[in-house]
Amino acid sequence: MEQVIVIGAGPCGLSAAVALQREGLSPLLIEKSCIVNAIYQYPTYLQFFSTPELLEIGGYPFTTPNDKPYRQEALVYYREVARREKLRIHSYEEVVSVERNAAGFLVHTVNAAGRKTEYAAVHVVVATGYFDHPNLLGIPGEDLPKTTHYYKEAHPYAGAKVAIIGGNNSAVDAAMDLLKVGAEVTVIYRGKDFSANIKPWVRPIFESMVNKGRIAMWFDSQVEVIEEMNVTVRKGSERVTLENDFVLALTGFRPDRTLLDTIGVVFHEETNAPVVNPETMETAVPGLYVAGVVASSKYDANEIFIETGRLHGLAITRHIAAQKNLRSE
Repeated sequence: MEQVIVIGAGPCGLSAAVALQREGLSPLLIEKSCIVNAIYQYPTYLQFFSTPELLEIGGYPFTTPNDKPYRQEALVYYREVARREKLRIHSYEEVVSVERNAAGFLVHTVNAAGRKTEYAAVHVVVATGYFDHPNLLGIPGEDLPKTTHYYKEAHPYAGAKVAIIGGNNSAVDAAMDLLKVGAEVTVIYRGKDFSANIKPWVRPIFESMVNKGRIAMWFDSQVEVIEEMNVTVRKGSERVTLENDFVLALTGFRPDRTLLDTIGVVFHEETNAPVVNPETMETAVPGLYVAGVVASSKYDANEIFIETGRLHGLAITRHIAAQKNLRSE
């Protein structure tokens, strides 16, 4: 039987595993994709908003010549932490269900080859993140091949007419990137002015591109229909048809709470965040913990990010270690 299983090998799951391992609890991490998959899915040349020290886990320095690290640097950093700590990670193995029993939990998984496995564990930490679940628009054409909720890099859109839905950092970064490959960019944003969340070192450049007419910025606007050759937009009080080749719906993501719900976790009625003890990150299900963005409100997944979520593992470890010590006395 495993002492602790950590579901999810993102930065917060890795941070929890490092703390648990140093306490002698030998955690097993189960990750349905590659480690730090959310960061891998980020745009190729993304620069973090955070400074490197706020992304550090396990006391390992995150060294970079840049004020803010880039995606590729983060991939190397977290991969190296996992290697140095010799963490046990089962990649490309998905947890499909978790059951409670008298001894703790049964964790059921299936790997990429379809092989099913069952693990017994005393404690389970859910650190599943949110990047697999975009906020859907719920409009006709959202499922067309031309529409995506993920942006990787500009090259495929060279010379194309691209509509970007959203007005925060992901939308702004994509717009600036697409400009470099000659795309015709229209940013469609429901807000009435530039978002206050735009990175301060990017905003002046972005506003300049808008003011010069190099990027079309449509405020107070919402896409209503996506079709093969155009999109229909409610722009203020009028409806406008825009010729279009691709749609990037960069409207954010939300954590999936299905697994927690099936185990019996209790949620706050107003926010849908799981009810946890903030001192231990334990849920209402004894022995079941949450770490990272899965603990956030459904209305604001960004309230917990790496900077804060990486600390959850320390609280979890203290609580599990204290229980183990009591049992051994």
